[in-house]
Amino acid sequence: MSPFPDPIEAVSQRLIAFFAERRLAAEVEGPEAVSFVDAAIGAVGGGKRLRARFCLTGWRAVAEAGGRRPGAVPDEVIAAAASLEVFQAAALVHDDLIDNSDTRRGRPAAHRALEASHRDARWLGDAAAFGRSAAILVGDLLVAWSDDLLEEGLATATHAPAARREYALMRRDVTVGQFLDIAEEAAFRQAPDDEHAARALRVASLKSARYSVQQPLLVGAALAGADADQRASLAGFGHPVGLAFQLRDDVLGVFGDAAVTGKPSGDDLREGKRTVLIAYAREALPAGARRTLDELVGDPLLDEEQVAALQRTIVESGALARVEELITRYAAEADQALRGARLGDAAVGELRDLTRAAISRSS
Repeated sequence: MSPFPDPIEAVSQRLIAFFAERRLAAEVEGPEAVSFVDAAIGAVGGGKRLRARFCLTGWRAVAEAGGRRPGAVPDEVIAAAASLEVFQAAALVHDDLIDNSDTRRGRPAAHRALEASHRDARWLGDAAAFGRSAAILVGDLLVAWSDDLLEEGLATATHAPAARREYALMRRDVTVGQFLDIAEEAAFRQAPDDEHAARALRVASLKSARYSVQQPLLVGAALAGADADQRASLAGFGHPVGLAFQLRDDVLGVFGDAAVTGKPSGDDLREGKRTVLIAYAREALPAGARRTLDELVGDPLLDEEQVAALQRTIVESGALARVEELITRYAAEADQALRGARLGDAAVGELRDLTRAAISRSS
């Protein structure tokens, strides 16, 4: 059992201890190895620990339903929650690299930070190429660390096989979703216009909804010994919440305040992300305006005036209102999945609180 009464604090302390061990092990390999490990550790900083929270609450929902009184959270659940945070950091490092994003949470993205360290050290070769190559390896190291943390926790866990299956499914889904995301940006012109929204939702499901909410919930539930009905209830809740979470992220990627999100306003427009928001705008626009939208979305040199013009186009097309309606619909679907579910009442209340935090956020 964790000695920390706050499970999120226990997750943070587990990460601190784990990173200290990894940094100490790297010291025997020299300063370059230490700097590499430090880059990986830095990538896990910040964030809201959303996936950890859903994992912990998934465990509580099943444990409380089985008559377990609220109290200390088992070590295997803390370890699993911590591993999810490390896995998310890996996904973000690779995502920023794929999208060529300069910033993450108000700081340089991993590949940009590594590029700067190469330049500051006056090493030989192309600093940008070094940064990109090193960031791939940082992401890979984080994936390995997430496995290490998970397996440490599962070593004595009663329900380890079920938790391991859920975790493996999450890893496969997010990898396929990431590929479909970049494929959609490359091949969207070949798809019929009326299919773009459905294709964007497919990407959102695999790349974000399942690994952000649904699978963390199910990993925690598995560790508590969830039965088929409990698993179905949590999956029926988690998937629509995850979709709503991603749709909110899409809105913030176009309209978010840079001072709050830590990324430039309109960054998704410059990166060419083919989201549901963009698909809805394309559906509503006449052919000429649609061609202009297609020409501008994905231009990395968009200035603030052009971003503002695209924002107006999206609002006036009704796309933003449609996405907001869809977010509301998904939230209602998620709430319905919890009605009558054989889950702990206190945990169900917490799940509803987490839903509001996930879909109403400003960053």
